[in-house]
Amino acid sequence: MSVNVDTRVIGPGNDDLVTEAWQLKEQIRRAEGVLKQRRDFFTDAYRRSTVQAFVADGVEPELMGFVAVRRDGYILFLAVAPEHRGEDIGKKLVARVADDHRTVTCHARTTNENALQFYEHLGFEVKRRIDNYYEDGGDAYYLKLGDDGGLTTRLQEILRG
Repeated sequence: MSVNVDTRVIGPGNDDLVTEAWQLKEQIRRAEGVLKQRRDFFTDAYRRSTVQAFVADGVEPELMGFVAVRRDGYILFLAVAPEHRGEDIGKKLVARVADDHRTVTCHARTTNENALQFYEHLGFEVKRRIDNYYEDGGDAYYLKLGDDGGLTTRLQEILRG
């Protein structure tokens, strides 16, 4: 049985898929101990951002992954359902962000090895460490992809795999 994947762009001020995105984020938080935001913080940030989402169409549509991005190319949230990891969904989501922004930035917990390896594989560079960045006192790295035209080349490399 084949599944159609729908790519959705959800503009600022829109609640489409916010419940599904919260549930996916919480599934990952429970399993991996990351993405520890409070619901009101998450919902507010989601509504203020542009969200790119991959949804598997079926009897009940399934959110495969999403990225929420500010106007300046800062990734607020990136989540891929565990059962869809290894399908290049995260890579494609970051590529869509990079296609729309001169630079792409984000924070990742210093203890989140999966995220750090993923971002570094895509060409993000650690720019600095920020102690006590998260509400729970966790430390973060500030990561950046792209500088002065190099992003277009890097985007093409990301998409080629």
